[in-house]
Amino acid sequence: MHTSGIKRPVAASLAALTLVITAACAGSGGGGATPSPDGSVTPTTSAARADVLAVKIDNVAPARPPTGLENADLVYVEQVEAGLSRILAAYSSDVPSVIGPVRSARETDLELLRQFDKPTLAYSGAQSRLLPSIEAAPLDPLPPSKAPNAYFRSPDRAAPHNLYLRPEKIPHDSTDVNAAEDIGLRFAAAPAGGTPVDERTVAYPSARFTFTWSADSGRWLIGMDGSPARTASGERLGTANVLLQNVDVHPSRFRDRGGNTTPFTETVGSGSARVLRDGTAYDVSWERDTAASATEFTTNDGKPMTFADGQIWIVFVPK
Repeated sequence: MHTSGIKRPVAASLAALTLVITAACAGSGGGGATPSPDGSVTPTTSAARADVLAVKIDNVAPARPPTGLENADLVYVEQVEAGLSRILAAYSSDVPSVIGPVRSARETDLELLRQFDKPTLAYSGAQSRLLPSIEAAPLDPLPPSKAPNAYFRSPDRAAPHNLYLRPEKIPHDSTDVNAAEDIGLRFAAAPAGGTPVDERTVAYPSARFTFTWSADSGRWLIGMDGSPARTASGERLGTANVLLQNVDVHPSRFRDRGGNTTPFTETVGSGSARVLRDGTAYDVSWERDTAASATEFTTNDGKPMTFADGQIWIVFVPK
């Protein structure tokens, strides 16, 4: 995203100049140096952080297939008005040239994105009563009104399912950091135990997601509303991991234009979840103490759950 340099007065002595250079390096996120009590300088390194671009993506039938969804590090699925669903995709390690269709933000997104360090949220708009909350949230809101050159309407679809984002116009580039790892999720060998499973389905009142294990491709193939989900290039949409997180969902104070109440998904708290990886299901627990903390997923023996290399879909399942 946008970076700014650190300007400091140039000292006359070589020692002062050294401190200036090392302080500037530390401020820019690279290797730096820390003065010791005796005046010596000890080299230090700073861990890279994800630069997260979160995009609200439309996934009703007229909006399919999505563009760029297969490149996301994390894909969140949440229930919205009238029992439908909406996707929030988080990008950092691999940001595609086009993402969409882009749709409107929800209150749930604001609390969910607190796990990341000031992410950018790309969305088509929001209910007027929610706008003050978006502006006050610790994120960089990016509707078309703030970056008109980064969005375009495709002539291949009818509005409102035809709004797309060009991340390079923000600008927002790929990083070497996976957004999942940035919030503490670990990619490693599978834990012991688990139960072999071929398929799992999550149903909302007006939406359904099916995840079917494909040993040939080593992925969970995704179905939406009973039909195979595909990418914009026609390939089957699949993921290495599926996390079915049991949550409380209750009515919020917001409504859509049709008068339907907007659900709010509680992502702070604790509960049970099921992780699908490598054709196996694992029962885990989840806990998130505050909105500013990341969600922890642990196995029955209290160890952090590990995930297979690749994308993670987190589907919020109403209790």
